[in-house]
Amino acid sequence: MARLPLPLPAMLPLLLAVLSVATAAASSRPHPLDPLSPAEITAVRAAVLASSLVPARPLTFHYVGLDEPDKPDVLAYAYGGGTARRRARRRPLQRRALVIARARGQSHELRVEIARNGSSAAAVRSHTVHRGAGFPTLTLEEQFAAVALPPAYPPFVDSVRRRGVDMADVLCAVFPVGWFGDAGAPRRVAKMLCFVAGATANFYARPIEGVTMVVDLDRMAIVGYRDRVAYPVPKAEGTDYRTGKAGPPLAGPQPAPGVVVQPEGRGFHIDGNIVRWANWEFHVGFDMRAGTVISLASVHDADACTRRRVLYRGFVSEVFVPYMDPVEEWYYRTFLDAGEYGLGLWAFPLQPGADCPANAAYFDGFYAGQDGKPVSGENRICVFERYAGDIAWRHTEAGFPDKLITEVRPDVTLVVRMVVSPGNYDYILDWEFKTSGSIKFVVSLTGLLEVKATPFTHADEITADAHGTLVSENTLAIYHDHYVTYHLDLDVDGTNNSFVKNVITTRRNTGDPATGGADTPRRSYWTVRREVAETEADGQVDVDAGPADLLFVNPGKKTRLGNEVGYRLIPAGATAASVLADDDFPQRRASYTKKQVWVTPYSKSEKWAAGLYADQSTGDDGLAAWSGRNRGVRDEDIVLWYTLGLHHIPYQEDFPVMPTLSGGFELRPSNFFERNPILRTRPASTHGHGHSANCSCDARKTQLI
Repeated sequence: MARLPLPLPAMLPLLLAVLSVATAAASSRPHPLDPLSPAEITAVRAAVLASSLVPARPLTFHYVGLDEPDKPDVLAYAYGGGTARRRARRRPLQRRALVIARARGQSHELRVEIARNGSSAAAVRSHTVHRGAGFPTLTLEEQFAAVALPPAYPPFVDSVRRRGVDMADVLCAVFPVGWFGDAGAPRRVAKMLCFVAGATANFYARPIEGVTMVVDLDRMAIVGYRDRVAYPVPKAEGTDYRTGKAGPPLAGPQPAPGVVVQPEGRGFHIDGNIVRWANWEFHVGFDMRAGTVISLASVHDADACTRRRVLYRGFVSEVFVPYMDPVEEWYYRTFLDAGEYGLGLWAFPLQPGADCPANAAYFDGFYAGQDGKPVSGENRICVFERYAGDIAWRHTEAGFPDKLITEVRPDVTLVVRMVVSPGNYDYILDWEFKTSGSIKFVVSLTGLLEVKATPFTHADEITADAHGTLVSENTLAIYHDHYVTYHLDLDVDGTNNSFVKNVITTRRNTGDPATGGADTPRRSYWTVRREVAETEADGQVDVDAGPADLLFVNPGKKTRLGNEVGYRLIPAGATAASVLADDDFPQRRASYTKKQVWVTPYSKSEKWAAGLYADQSTGDDGLAAWSGRNRGVRDEDIVLWYTLGLHHIPYQEDFPVMPTLSGGFELRPSNFFERNPILRTRPASTHGHGHSANCSCDARKTQLI
């Protein structure tokens, strides 16, 4: 006898139970680009320690991160339509980890496969020993161990005593040694410099100038010492920046305090690591070297009722900070903050209501410690809507004799923020998504200057060997640069893109229509010369060399009017390029900083502008070396590398703590949409949350192209 169907009321509990189980199962499956979870890090550690491929002990973990799946597999998982998409979601992609570890003076690369069944098991699938130049990122633990050595080192104790400093007030820091053409087998060493805290938290303002130590990080021992010159330790007075220590609050009118009020709640939604807001959807990840990683960013086209791809994967690849004093204690200060220190390792908890507004949500950032065990990093990334009183678009029309027309739309944006403090500087790194389809990248610098003790107490005493600005008595702030390089794998409406330079050129009006002229008194005009990059050499651009629009277009996709769809790169200040000599060793390591723009074909292994092993790197493995192959970039899957640069001449206002200085760039739709995509947004009086106000179709039912 056939079983009769249950009545709907009786079926409802069963359906809800089935749906609950299915939802729980789906939510337990990590997205292919999710950062490694604590359980996965634990499993990876166990697999590495159990492997016979690295028998040497002790073993220290320097990098444990996601070994991302092949790009075509991720795209099929994320964007495959219909049955293929459902099938992909039923069978999550294999999770793997990349591990870089040190044992007995060797750097080991291991790729570890993580079990799919949630059993927290893993197995090493490949292993190689790094034989080239450079070393992996310094761990936090070895830096802490190194700075504990000087108080027990007799020559240093004597130097401190002779300067009249209390050893209890001394703090030290580890500085990478860089590379200066050294011959022979390299040693994994670092410099150590020391400072005096005493009555101030700003110990960077009180260097013990002239004293340099060399520490062998593998042996954890001081192997070199030099006390070359003794300058007065700058005073503590006037250096502290803490509340109650910097003096009484300023008198006079104060800015009125404000709060963010969202009566209907936040306008964005977070599902695991996926963020959905207005017409944007993207994935937020965390990496112990790169920090924030944004992936699979797509924008909803309301007029076409489709979701369209913009960015596959983007992150800060490197931060190069060379100082400009050539003396013995300073010449090697040419930092590669991402590769030597790790941006994610130096991202600290964000302060609600200060670093991020009250309406922010937070992502944690887990990473592996030196022992391979997971370390919890709470509140490392925040996401919030910004209401800054800006205007999305407007127009006032006074041309009608009987009426005045004014239309204004408010601009609300979504910000993804991380703050990195690798030593004295703080970098505020913002991704700002706009409903117009733009993505703005903003780097804001603040924190403390790196200063040099000097006998000078007045600007009149400054000599040619000062290399900086006198910002306080006995205190020189040294000239330096900041270069922040982004790796942006753009997929504008698909993977096959081209790089186009629309160069603005001046023309004389010849009066001949056949050559673009006209029989008028006008003597000149400008027009556009379109240049499509064929190879990587064509994709290297100095944005200050001349006016041009820089476009990333999809030659296979056109608007109804026949224009290639694209995104435009718009520099917004901070476009400095390096002026160091090409044969200078720091410049050889970071030769990509001579141009702000580089375009390369996509390669999964080409992620770090200064190479995978940045500490003591030689420049032989990195962006400039890869681009030297001059591969084809036309109608290919291409990557934009953009370097935001600042030449920093310090001023007294930057001391003792520097007011925030910002620069950035924008990726802006250019013939990507058929018209202004936010034309139909609501005026301020009726603007609400929920679904994007400019959508006339249900975005959840539309297909991504």
